[in-house]
Amino acid sequence: MDFNNTKRIVLYRIGFIILTSFFLASQLYSDGFILTELVITALLIFQVVLLVKYTEKSKSEVMSFLSSIKHDDLGRSYSTDSKNKEVNKLNAELNRVLLDLKEVRKEKEAEYQYLKNIVQHIGIGLITFNQAGEIQIMNTSAKKLLRVGNIKNVSDLRTVNENMVDTFRRLRTGGRDLLRFEIGGEIVQLAIYAIELTLSGELYKLVSVQNIQNELEEKEMEAWQNLVRVLTHEIMNSVTPISSLANTVEEDLNLQLDSTEDNQTLSNDDFEDMHLAIQTIKKRSEGLITFVQDFRNLTHIPKPKLAEIKIKELLDELIVLHKNEIKESGVIVNCQIDPENLTINADKTLIDQVLINLLKNALQAFDEQTNKLVQLSAFFDEKSRPIISIKDNGNGIDDEALEKIFIPFFTTKKSGSGIGLSLSRQIMRQHQGVLGVKSKVDEGTEFFLRF
Repeated sequence: MDFNNTKRIVLYRIGFIILTSFFLASQLYSDGFILTELVITALLIFQVVLLVKYTEKSKSEVMSFLSSIKHDDLGRSYSTDSKNKEVNKLNAELNRVLLDLKEVRKEKEAEYQYLKNIVQHIGIGLITFNQAGEIQIMNTSAKKLLRVGNIKNVSDLRTVNENMVDTFRRLRTGGRDLLRFEIGGEIVQLAIYAIELTLSGELYKLVSVQNIQNELEEKEMEAWQNLVRVLTHEIMNSVTPISSLANTVEEDLNLQLDSTEDNQTLSNDDFEDMHLAIQTIKKRSEGLITFVQDFRNLTHIPKPKLAEIKIKELLDELIVLHKNEIKESGVIVNCQIDPENLTINADKTLIDQVLINLLKNALQAFDEQTNKLVQLSAFFDEKSRPIISIKDNGNGIDDEALEKIFIPFFTTKKSGSGIGLSLSRQIMRQHQGVLGVKSKVDEGTEFFLRF
């Protein structure tokens, strides 16, 4: 807008009004002709009316423009064929602003449609609803997964599953949950994740739902395959020599039975061989029984009885319990707890078993080296969760073995059973916690318990 011209015209009109007013005043003062005074008065009124009309017209155009924006009416336009050039300039500027706003709205609409298409076609189900449960967005994946059409309120999903709706409402930002139920004769395992959003002062919740049943089945099958592979290996290692030795003993006995009575004698060497074979059979059988018992231990972990435990007392007892082993191995064990009064809610018996397994592994993690160190630590992580760490500077674990150390019966030790770490991880899961590991070859290994 050319505000300088508008201001100049207004000033000119005011100036003419002032001059006319002075001229009228001089006529009245000099007692001039009445007709002249009437003409000047009419001219003065005419100039005031023109000024008011000019300002009102500009004000009316601007107010109309603002009203159009307020009511999102960007389809109107203002005439530019008036005899008044200033009005034409004003209207042209208003039209240009409206055109710019139209372009901005088109861009926003295009962006909205683009994001809407992404949301609708993404592979994860998305649902947004407000505190009243009114649904704003429910994408195609969510509808297919839950087998519903267009629904208006999240409560309508109770026909699918009652617990799912309660979970949607219960979860807060960052909340996660797993839900398993049946839809149309098919079992689904939903991974549910929620965040809360505020828009225009109103609270909304965005929930993502994903069926991970297929992934779980694949992982379950992989776990079974690993387990069967280990079981097959262990059982075959024990059964093969038992079967071979049993056949040998049977053949010797058959020879003796088939011979004449006078020749049914066994030499000392034969007795020694048979005795050795029977001893071997006994040992391998005992080993097989022990293996089966270890396997049973993995499937019978008791439910934790939670109580508040001081970590300092827990680690001090652990060090005292292994005092002789620590001394014989030549390992220096340090303990650091920050803060010293750090506590956890756990089952002391079960956590003791985990810590004993991990400390024994740490004490056996060294070759012939002089500087053997195991560091026991307890502290809070960045999310204020208690952490217990067992860290050694031993041989470390290579990447291939690191991926398998929690598989039942996998072990890198000659005399290990391979159930300690698997059992320990299951115990931590029973505590809703995590047993993790970090390791580098020739630098050391760290196991950590996050509660």
